[in-house]
Amino acid sequence: MLKDEEPAIFVYRQEFQLDGKKFARIGLIAALRLYPYSENTVFPHEVTYKEPKTDRINMLESVQKDLEPVFFVYSDPEKITIKFFSKIIDTLPIIDFKDSIGITHALWKISDPQYIELIKNALKDKILVIADGHHRYESALTYRDVQQKKGAWTKDSAFNFHMSYLVPVEEEGLIVLPTHRVLKEFNLTLARLNKLKEYFDVQPIDPITKSLEAFLKANSHKHTFCVYDGKRAYGLLLKNAMEVSQMINADCPTEECLLDVAILRDIVFKQVLGIGKMKMHKDILYVESTIDALNKVDKGDAKLAFLVNPVDPKVVWKIAQKKLRLPEKSTDFYPKPCSGLMLMDISNDEKL
Repeated sequence: MLKDEEPAIFVYRQEFQLDGKKFARIGLIAALRLYPYSENTVFPHEVTYKEPKTDRINMLESVQKDLEPVFFVYSDPEKITIKFFSKIIDTLPIIDFKDSIGITHALWKISDPQYIELIKNALKDKILVIADGHHRYESALTYRDVQQKKGAWTKDSAFNFHMSYLVPVEEEGLIVLPTHRVLKEFNLTLARLNKLKEYFDVQPIDPITKSLEAFLKANSHKHTFCVYDGKRAYGLLLKNAMEVSQMINADCPTEECLLDVAILRDIVFKQVLGIGKMKMHKDILYVESTIDALNKVDKGDAKLAFLVNPVDPKVVWKIAQKKLRLPEKSTDFYPKPCSGLMLMDISNDEKL
């Protein structure tokens, strides 16, 4: 492993394809000072759990390195950083390769002090929303606090920072994929189907991937789902948004609370199916593709698949700043940054 001896930031581009279309997402990799959520600089958007954080803290204590960045989004309405990125990517990258799933990664090192200062000024006082890496970020906060209690440290101690990937929310290549819900032990009985009709217009659909995805896409501006039980498939269109919003959370404004993932959890799962808290892998599976979700049911690994549309990244941006958190596995910012592409030393004697 080679260590950079001079201060640097890095422009990072990922090129990929989805549904036959080409996309490119460009952002910045840099060390970000760790901010507790109470300081209103960094905002989460999903719930977190103790067990994954314990694993990550143990990893930090063992290797004393950040092995992959936390993924943040920020707003750049003046396109200062976006224009800077466009300028940089016209030059030769220091790293350029295609991975095993066809994503091309390119990295540019920026060590010019004037450029670094430009980016620092552009990002000064920016609000940041965690797109991916909530458990890593919260673990880093805990690790920092533990290290500070051990003895002498300064503001520039490396463990006060975390390697971060920062992407403008205006970036055209900022893509969120849907995460479908697959239930292992719950059937779609006639009584439950009739109960669904109290809240949704229920339409029979041809139970194949093409038809299900077409229904979701055609109704992406509405609150809509598909459900598949191995033989039958239905499209669900919400009837009364105002009524349902009160059932989700009476203290939360409709615009923020009435998201498909929340409707699915609080209305379909809790009210219709009568399901309480579910455990991942035991009761519920989270699946990225429609085909995989249907296959889980067809193979007998599950009994029901609920298909959803993706959450708009700009909606995530707005909700997080209101200190509201979405249900787990609500977003899948695609693709993830490449793990191990860069490392950041956070050992006790390391300074930035």
